[in-house]
Amino acid sequence: MKNFVEHLSTYAEYHRDQRNIWTHFVGVPMIVFAVIVLLSRPTFEIATYSITPAIIGFVLSMVFYLRLNLVFGLIMAVLMGAGLYAANSLAGMSTTVWLSTGIGMFVVGWIIQFVGHHYEGKKPAFVDDLVGLMIGPLFVTAEFLFALGMFKSLEQQIEQRAGKVRPYPSDATATQK
Repeated sequence: MKNFVEHLSTYAEYHRDQRNIWTHFVGVPMIVFAVIVLLSRPTFEIATYSITPAIIGFVLSMVFYLRLNLVFGLIMAVLMGAGLYAANSLAGMSTTVWLSTGIGMFVVGWIIQFVGHHYEGKKPAFVDDLVGLMIGPLFVTAEFLFALGMFKSLEQQIEQRAGKVRPYPSDATATQK
């Protein structure tokens, strides 16, 4: 099994264009939340607990994230736990609201992703490795924290393996064309 830095670096190789990363800040959370919403029904009563496929997915994904890195696993638990809480509210609404929210966010999130990969000029990472579907939310979280100036050592390790992020084309470059 790959370690934390290897997973993030492999995923980062598909995401070196800043525009692609920015689309992921919107698209990935939309997709993750949509999946949580859609898996928040049906509810099964086990003993005194109400269990949904979303809760089972949450537990399994937390085991994966926590095994990779304790700090990032805890951050992901908080973020995805908040998503689970909000999705549960949507799942309690009408079937129309539940499905239209889940499906709508899923479709729009993927459209945003593919726009980003158009800028990148590369296919999404999950095409070559389905684990990329689990690493995507972790990558977005890491990139957000890097933008806040946190985890610089981790950012440097990833850049050593995947290369630096390419910034937006500058205005000077655009006017030269």
